[in-house]
Amino acid sequence: MNKHDVITKMAKNSGITARQAEKTLNSFLLVVEEALKRGEQVKIVGFGTFYVANRKARKGRNPRTGEEIKIPEKRVIKFRPSQRLLNSIQ
Repeated sequence: MNKHDVITKMAKNSGITARQAEKTLNSFLLVVEEALKRGEQVKIVGFGTFYVANRKARKGRNPRTGEEIKIPEKRVIKFRPSQRLLNSIQ
């Protein structure tokens, strides 16, 4: 399912136009992105939590040469699904 499919389903389910659904989805994505940039969590009850975590620096290997390389520390986005969402897919 891609963004266009999500917009189409949102419009159909809520009885609004596709343009309104697209604006709503884009607004939601922007709000989540801005919150994550500030290091905040975004909790959506019944769905899950988006949050930023730090991944420690580590050693890795270049698969082509086998040479050991250093992978630097970085911030990554994670998602923790709610119990309700987990139960809904089983």
